[in-house]
Amino acid sequence: MSLVVTEEFLEQVERLESRIKNNVAGQFGGNHKSKTYGSSCEFADFRDYIPGDDITKIDWNAFARFEKLYLKLYLDERQVHTRIYIDASKSMHFGKDKKDELAIKLAATFAYISISQMDKVSIYLIKDDHVEELITNMLGKESYLNNIGILNTVEFDGGDTKISDAILPSTVGYGDGLSIIISDFLTDSDYEAGLSHLATKKRDILCVQILSKEELNPRAHGKMNFFDSEDLSKIYRKNINKEILRAYARALEYSTNRIGGFCHAIGGEYALVASDESLGEIFFNKLVSMGVFK
Repeated sequence: MSLVVTEEFLEQVERLESRIKNNVAGQFGGNHKSKTYGSSCEFADFRDYIPGDDITKIDWNAFARFEKLYLKLYLDERQVHTRIYIDASKSMHFGKDKKDELAIKLAATFAYISISQMDKVSIYLIKDDHVEELITNMLGKESYLNNIGILNTVEFDGGDTKISDAILPSTVGYGDGLSIIISDFLTDSDYEAGLSHLATKKRDILCVQILSKEELNPRAHGKMNFFDSEDLSKIYRKNINKEILRAYARALEYSTNRIGGFCHAIGGEYALVASDESLGEIFFNKLVSMGVFK
């Protein structure tokens, strides 16, 4: 995969975040404040001052003692933790407009928007049946710029992604922010238990399903041999005709409706995107209209 996170791309992300901030009232994720602490003006904690913070909340007594700037945090101002999971299976590499490249772009963009809200961000890979920590506890734009390039090293070489087996044993945090799963969800394994687990932990949930235009609207016809990209021993030989294509369209509709319906049933959000869509189309035409940004 060619370099995705470049200086030019990061400039594009910054412009996109600025447009979102200027055009959408409110904050990212629908519920920016931590569910753990409720809402009050009661003092809760300190954190390091980050350029751009409200200087009226600097604790000058702490500065006099430690010669370092600290910001006062109140119960309704605790930083939430955006956790981004990227499906790193081989199937994400399928299609002329690569799904894997869009997955990286989406992860980097979601991370930047969260960082801009002064939230923490961690990014994980789901490979086979486990979660790999890629970037953890990013905080502030300097940390983002120092770490986000790691996304260029991601290899999409995993087998069938077992979302539930991967997420269930991992530490997810209780009620402290948004969990984003970026995947094609082309798996025979269970994903519902993992998403339910996040819901029981009071996490906000957003599932972004990426499919290539070849998967959304296949043009195959005649005698064809198909191979499972994650298991080359699985071969499908068939004469592709209109009846087969109609059956495929029905199956695809059922699958995407099932994922979306389940996400909504547990209080989450779901977005289906094509791998050739631009970030602007995805964020403004879909995520904003869905209310992910409120």
